Formats: sequence, structure tokens, C-alpha cells
Amino acid sequence: MLGLFGGAFDPPHRGHVELARRAKAELRLDKLIVLVEANPGHKHVETPADVRLRLTQAAFPDDDVLLDEHARTVDTLRAHPEWSDPIFLIGADQFCDLPSWQEPDEVLRRTRLGVATRPGFPRERLERVLAELEQPERVLFFEIEPTPVASSDLRARFVEADVPSAVADIIRREKLYAF
Repeated sequence: MLGLFGGAFDPPHRGHVELARRAKAELRLDKLIVLVEANPGHKHVETPADVRLRLTQAAFPDDDVLLDEHARTVDTLRAHPEWSDPIFLIGADQFCDLPSWQEPDEVLRRTRLGVATRPGFPRERLERVLAELEQPERVLFFEIEPTPVASSDLRARFVEADVPSAVADIIRREKLYAF
């Protein structure tokens, strides 16, 4: 079972690592490919892609970490037909934005979605999105413990405890973010 986990990872933090860890266990993933978006279509990034790639490799040492040159998930999936029915991992907030993605039903034809929910997340928000999809059965939910950390907060005020130690070492050594 192949899992895909994409993001800007600017920087990767313990919430990202926890989501991947729980997905591996709950969805029984044999392999995880972490995709660092070179030029995310959905957000502005300030840190160069090669730096974010190195940070992400440090955060996920046991997984394959690749630079993804595609701005949209559907384009990434089209470019890799060898990924046979993978599970694309996202958080519940991202899932609620799925209808705004480019070709969301095509994304679901090419991959299943593994959606990380957290205690207290409103189930009715998830149900509204499911009701809009052609193939809601291709969405799998798994629960994670809340990790109150966001990459945007770390860029503004770096806290070492919020990132894996290997990532903190690189940030400190290269004086990245607000260190």
C-alpha cells in the first residue's frame, strides 16, 4: 500500500510527522512518498524549494522524499501512472477545501484520500464535502492527536520543540526562519 503526502513543508514540523506516522499505522502503508511542492499552486512560499526539500528529508528519514514540480495534485497524479491506487494524505482542513481543488473528482479517480481528523473537528463539515463527491467511498478517515503547530507560526517565531531535531539542526546551522 503506497501513501503520498504532499505539501510546501515550509518548514516541516511535528504535526506533519505525526500525521504520517498515524497514517502508516492506521492505513497500513507499506511505503510513503513525501512530495515537496516546488511551487505550490495554493500558497506563497518564501523558502527555496531545495532548502524545503533538505528540511523534509531530515524530517522523514525513513521515507522517500521527492521534489514535486507540479502545482496541482491532479497534475502530479497524472505524471505518475506507476503509482497504482495510492492513498494521498491530507488533513481535515485541506479536505474541506477539496471542492476548490483543480478537478477534485479526477483526483479521487486516481487516488484515495486518507484524511486525518482530530478530536472535536466538526463531522458535519466533512459530511458536506463527502456529499459533493462522485466517489465518497474513496475517502478514508483516521484520527490523529492535535498538534497545535503551524508552519506559518514557525516562520514568524521558530520554536525548536515544534520540529524534529534534525530539522532544528539545519534551521539553526543555516539561520533559517526567525531563528
